[in-house]
Amino acid sequence: MDTQHPSAPACAQPLNPRGITHINTPHTNRFTVVGNHLTQHRSLSLTAIGLAAHIQSLPPGARVDIKTLAARFPEGETRIAAALRELEAHGYLARVRERLPSGRIVTHTVSYNQPQPAQPTPPPPQPEPEPEPEPEAEAAPTPPGRPPLPEPESADLDRHRTASALLATLHHQDPRLLLSERAIRRLAPAVAAWLERGARPEAVRHTLTANLPSEPLRNPPALLAHRLTDLLPPPAPTAPPPTDRPAARPPFHNCEGCERAIRTPHPGTYCRDCRNAGLTTSAA
Repeated sequence: MDTQHPSAPACAQPLNPRGITHINTPHTNRFTVVGNHLTQHRSLSLTAIGLAAHIQSLPPGARVDIKTLAARFPEGETRIAAALRELEAHGYLARVRERLPSGRIVTHTVSYNQPQPAQPTPPPPQPEPEPEPEPEAEAAPTPPGRPPLPEPESADLDRHRTASALLATLHHQDPRLLLSERAIRRLAPAVAAWLERGARPEAVRHTLTANLPSEPLRNPPALLAHRLTDLLPPPAPTAPPPTDRPAARPPFHNCEGCERAIRTPHPGTYCRDCRNAGLTTSAA
């Protein structure tokens, strides 16, 4: 603020009792030229006009996102966001989205001290299609006819839940195996197929996490899919069907002592009564 000098001569301009009287002091530094087309705009709100003047006063590279502006002014994020949309609609501001080589999308803000003609709204950047999963270093190059992931023979909700929980906790063994929800949905049927074939969850977990490459994993879901497919155990052997026929009973033979018919696999055998009476000893 310029220092006031009480001894300075009074302004020669008479005061206007019915309107504004301007007393202007020339600025020599730290000032911004703002056009009346902005400050007297008929369609912009006072918040938008003030925000435009503030943005035009900032140095290049200053942050003008909603959160930064809301931390600077008391209007709050909702009113500031609405004011930015007003300035965009009237050509004082443009927000251009750009995709970096890394794939990350950033927004550049451009401020105009002269309003620009309305530009057609560019379509939002489309996400790049997900690349075809590639096997990790331990796998040989995948031939064109890659076998599909295993699937269980029958649906079992509990088994599917166990498979999903197993995949969701693989990162406890190796942080590189933190899978997305989409990857878990894709791989869960293959894990369920292993469980259906008699593999215990601990054995499946060991197969998926043991002897991982030491270098960074480019595509963890592809590595897991490769192991689940190539190392699939054989189906559990089926138990023979139970037979309803009872075991064969020994044939009848006559007791050597009392001639009573008894069941025994061998002829010339004594019955229990004759054995207790000692006939077998006397006969010997």
